[in-house]
Amino acid sequence: MSTTESTPATPRPVTPPSRRQPTAVEIYDTTLRDGSQLEGISLTVDDKLRIAEQLDRLGVHYIEGGWPGANPKDDEFFRRAVDELTLTTSELVAFGSTRRVKGRVDSDETLANLLGAGTGTVCIVGKCWDYHVTEALRTDLDEGVAMVRDSIEYLVAAGRRVFFDAEHFFDGYKANPEFSLRVLEAAAIAGADCLVLCDTNGGSLPFDVERIVGEVVDYVDAAVGVHLHDDTGCGVANALAGVRGGATQVQGTINGYGERTGNCNLTTIIPDLTLKMGVATIPADRLERLTSVAHHVAELVNITPDPQQAFVGASAFAHKAGLHTSAIARRPDAYEHIDPDLVGNGTRFVVSELAGRSTLELKAQEIGLEMDGPALSEVVDRLKQLEYEGFHFEAADGSLELLMRDATGWAQPFFRLESFRVAVEHRAPENGSSGVAGAVVVTEATVKVEVGGERVIATAEGNGPVNALDQALRQAMEMAGAHDLLAGIHLTDFKVRVLDTGKGTGAVTRVLLDSTDGERTWSTIGVSENIIEASWQALADSIIFGLLKAQG
Repeated sequence: MSTTESTPATPRPVTPPSRRQPTAVEIYDTTLRDGSQLEGISLTVDDKLRIAEQLDRLGVHYIEGGWPGANPKDDEFFRRAVDELTLTTSELVAFGSTRRVKGRVDSDETLANLLGAGTGTVCIVGKCWDYHVTEALRTDLDEGVAMVRDSIEYLVAAGRRVFFDAEHFFDGYKANPEFSLRVLEAAAIAGADCLVLCDTNGGSLPFDVERIVGEVVDYVDAAVGVHLHDDTGCGVANALAGVRGGATQVQGTINGYGERTGNCNLTTIIPDLTLKMGVATIPADRLERLTSVAHHVAELVNITPDPQQAFVGASAFAHKAGLHTSAIARRPDAYEHIDPDLVGNGTRFVVSELAGRSTLELKAQEIGLEMDGPALSEVVDRLKQLEYEGFHFEAADGSLELLMRDATGWAQPFFRLESFRVAVEHRAPENGSSGVAGAVVVTEATVKVEVGGERVIATAEGNGPVNALDQALRQAMEMAGAHDLLAGIHLTDFKVRVLDTGKGTGAVTRVLLDSTDGERTWSTIGVSENIIEASWQALADSIIFGLLKAQG
């Protein structure tokens, strides 16, 4: 291969397989159950149905829908799933636990609810750590084994495929391997289709996981899976180690959602297994959907996607340093470990005070802007000075593009500011109270602008300075007959950061605005010691950028 030849579209596995490593694994998603236990997540039934659709679109093998009988939402989910959920690739699974201590399987409410969910496959959790049997369940080890055996036999006899989640397995195996293996052996003999070794406390490390999984695989006559938590930051690494040890099922959640620090992140483990280890996971033609599914699920759970998340984050293939961008322009594989297209992501060039001319050239090409050498040099110098003053252009793509256009001699034609004024009036409660309850705050803004050669003065009220300025500018442009293009542009987010807290109220303030026209989104920035001036800078850039794009 020559030095100029591009890398293969699909990378060869870079990790040699172990003797136990399978050629394929099943992906079991537990976002709807274990993932929903993350602090701050509260899913409606509609949310759960929409997430299940996305998981099926991705092509995971199993979707754990919830714990029937545990709460009304999970019960409703399984009822509605029958008519409202059409799965083309994935299989729905109901989750529960073994029978109660000294209880009968045929009268156990949990097992009855599992059968009532109507899924062909169920997953039950049972104790595999002697400490939990004697201390948490307060029973003897023989009964602990019997609870697992009896429950699986009952569910299998009822025509269900059973996965057994061996709770606290790794801690239990380290403390008393004889008992932990005895539980697994009983589960396998009873008919469990897969024995899933759970690192419930999340304290295990990869070398322990690979060793223990390997020893279990050699001992039991059944498929072995892994369910890893991320309390040591090793959730994904432990899953990889488990597969090297011979595991053929990996349980996890989209974006790593889960209790405490989360679960094994499926958006990381899937491409790691497929692209790095050569282990088949989801259908090959579904891998490119990984990023869109990760972001869609994040929206449904109402958690902002982590931009630095491996493979699917907005910054996963973002390049900032000039040395990187100049190299990647010639050879993408110089600074990208895979082709981003493989996981549905893309290369992005971030411009900041660290950028050189090569970075700006690539950025200019990206936005379709022709810039000569002097213009590029001007932007580089201007960037460095502005970022020294507190600007942050990598977070403000709209303002950056306007800055680059200005350097080419472009002058925005939409409006020219003469002046603006903002008045904030605090009206005390009518009852004379000195507190904030009942108080009324009225904000009024006046802008004087030139639009199309016409001087226009407009005044508007708003629920704050930014909203009032926005309304006043829109009113002025409407008065000048230029309102049509503004109709679809609106602000979606407003962020303020004090840059030098040591100066107290005299500190420099940075304002970031996010805006959209329904098709695209952009961010703009303003910096000043006066928060209203900083807000105006960001607002004006937002509207100018939106009008520029609306014009085509």
